[in-house]
Amino acid sequence: MAGKITLVEGDITKLAVDAIVNAANPSLLGGGGVDGAIHRAAGPGLLAECKTLGGCPTGEARITAGHRLPARCVIHTVGPVWRGGGRGEPGLLASCYRRCFRLAREHGIRTVAFPAISTGVYGFPKDQAAAIAIREIQRALAENVGIIEVLLVCFNPETKKAYEAALAGTGE
Repeated sequence: MAGKITLVEGDITKLAVDAIVNAANPSLLGGGGVDGAIHRAAGPGLLAECKTLGGCPTGEARITAGHRLPARCVIHTVGPVWRGGGRGEPGLLASCYRRCFRLAREHGIRTVAFPAISTGVYGFPKDQAAAIAIREIQRALAENVGIIEVLLVCFNPETKKAYEAALAGTGE
């Protein structure tokens, strides 16, 4: 594998990486959780830029400048709302990661930090989300030698434990 995966518990808005990923809502105009925190930390320029993008469908991603963040870019992706798992939620979550990595490749991003997409108010079970995230990140690192590090930023100990278990299950 070309790059490494690092698990951290903390505030994604404080990271000096090439890009942070925003677990956004379809409007891209801010919201609660990590989305609201990123918009507050980035300042009004991020909202103004997001207004020019016309939103983002679930499973896709868009990229903006980092504005006042230490990160150069923000990759906005819209994860699925958990409705029991039978409405394509796992595939849509996997698509979020694939779309983010496609943008990372296109924009020369070498370090990227992800939150636990869809595991907050969207209700995706943390263990399932972690397994999907690890699988897609490992695939992307194997295919994209340009990325040197992916940080998984967990907002609480429970989330970090789910990601540690997913990593342990892959031999990382």
